Amino acid sequence: MPTYEYVREDGSRFDFIQKMSDSPLEKCPETGQAVRRAITGGSGVIYKGTGFYNTDYKKTSSASSAPAASEGE
Repeated sequence: MPTYEYVREDGSRFDFIQKMSDSPLEKCPETGQAVRRAITGGSGVIYKGTGFYNTDYKKTSSASSAPAASEGE
């Protein structure tokens, strides 16, 4: 679900996670102040994991992934 940024009457901002199909908030759930949804550029992709793993990629054949033997040994 996307995170939307809202601006309270006093100018402070907060983020709120809601479905795209939900209507915008009219009041802050914490303070009860009137709010409006802020237009932001978005954050694009956010990576929150520890990284990518070998299982995230297409498997290659074992012959092409084995290291080549050096000739001097």
